[in-house]
Amino acid sequence: MQNLARDDSGSLEKLEREHNDYVSRVDDPPVLSEAAEKRLIRKIDYKLVPFLSLLYLLSFLDRVNISQARLDGLEKDLGLKGNQFQIALLVFFVGYVVTEIPSNIALKHLKPSRFIPAVMLIWGIIMTLMGLCTSFGGLVAARFCLGLAESPLFPGICYYLVSWYKRDESNLRIAIFFSSATLAGAFGGILAWAISHMGGIGGKGGWAWIFIIEGLMTVVVALVSPWFIEDFPEDAKFLSPKEKEFVVHRLKQDVGAGGHFDWRHVKSAFLDWKSYVFALIYIGIAMPLYALSLFSPTIIAELGKFNRPQSMLLSTPPYVLAFFITLASSFLSDRIKQRGYFNVFWMTVVCIGYAILLGIDVVEKPGVAYFAVFLCVGGVAPCIANNITWTGNSFAGTLKRGTAMGIMFTTGNSGGIISSVVYRTQDKPKFIMGHAICLAFAAMAVFLSLFMRIYLAAENKRRDEKYGKVPESVIGANGIETSAVRDDPVLRAKFGLEGMTEEEIELLGDKSPFFRYYL
Repeated sequence: MQNLARDDSGSLEKLEREHNDYVSRVDDPPVLSEAAEKRLIRKIDYKLVPFLSLLYLLSFLDRVNISQARLDGLEKDLGLKGNQFQIALLVFFVGYVVTEIPSNIALKHLKPSRFIPAVMLIWGIIMTLMGLCTSFGGLVAARFCLGLAESPLFPGICYYLVSWYKRDESNLRIAIFFSSATLAGAFGGILAWAISHMGGIGGKGGWAWIFIIEGLMTVVVALVSPWFIEDFPEDAKFLSPKEKEFVVHRLKQDVGAGGHFDWRHVKSAFLDWKSYVFALIYIGIAMPLYALSLFSPTIIAELGKFNRPQSMLLSTPPYVLAFFITLASSFLSDRIKQRGYFNVFWMTVVCIGYAILLGIDVVEKPGVAYFAVFLCVGGVAPCIANNITWTGNSFAGTLKRGTAMGIMFTTGNSGGIISSVVYRTQDKPKFIMGHAICLAFAAMAVFLSLFMRIYLAAENKRRDEKYGKVPESVIGANGIETSAVRDDPVLRAKFGLEGMTEEEIELLGDKSPFFRYYL
């Protein structure tokens, strides 16, 4: 037991008795060997990650397939003029950002196995019906409703995943989940090219069949998803009671107790300035991402060297590269337990890509411009998962984390509104304004990520100097090491928590002396 310098010998004796009582009964419930723990994590991975990734693939596909539909006659058939196409893109994000914070709070109350399938079914029906639109007004209404319906999925699942995994495990899982969006970017071009051959069937253009077929795919998956989606760890049906207890315990030791619903957690997230810095970093990443997702087929088509089918197919390779970069970057980030520098590096690559697009004549040098698209897509993709994980890693307990992530998603996905209007029809083929604004947002993400990395490192150092480093284990029953360090009364006294109730300690969240930030 660590020695505490105390003048009150009676208090020290009391702590000794409390510690002895603690170690006599704690045996790190329940005990799993390292190999058994790895098998349990793999079991959770196989149950959660693949199906959730499929859901986001469908979500992202339904969100951006309008960019492929544009190449297949959407504007002509609906009589879109001027910037009406950009307006149709914009209204999706207006609906999308409205419900992200309340949906994350609601997910704590509602069962994910019911909530997520319900929103999927709604947006799948809307997507299918969008193929029946005959006017600009109908398209705008459908896109707005689609945004409302889709908005709970991505922030909800990211919040859900960080509620299952420790901080040094979550980035890879969220990256795998998000990489389904890069697959949607790759797969979407090929799928749209194939579906477009249905043009004329039933008197509908190829663009309409893109919406109908992809919407029906979502409806089918939504109907079966209640049998594939699990709830939070304490209620998971695929885990044994011992496994559930172990998962909850390891999460508590990593970030503190999950906690019950308390509006003070929500208020704490809104009053924490870090919520807004992470949100600004995220919009700096998300704005270029959405711009590329919505306009890369158009940008490629306007290079002057490729016809419509070629432009559809050429939008695929950058996203294939982005898929592998996202997985490799997240694996390394979890391995070395670093987040900030990865944002700085990859968003600098994005800045270089946009600088190239601004600095050359894209019509005269289409190969160089296409290479720059690779840099932009490949650089921005790994930062989405990285920043989501970094934000989730930086807040505790569960409800404050969910609210802070909701703030981040609401702010960040507002970047979709901006990206929808900066690539104007009259600016083609160079799109100077669009590229310049994307460059500015990417640069903001670089500088704010560097700032947060420096600040969080200084805060960790301050806590270490004041309280000492948090031990990975204490001596439990029968001399066996236990990771239940947060419950040891001696350590609680050393870290300034003596006499506090569990509720008071829980409310400290990431301000707890036990908490250390990921950098």
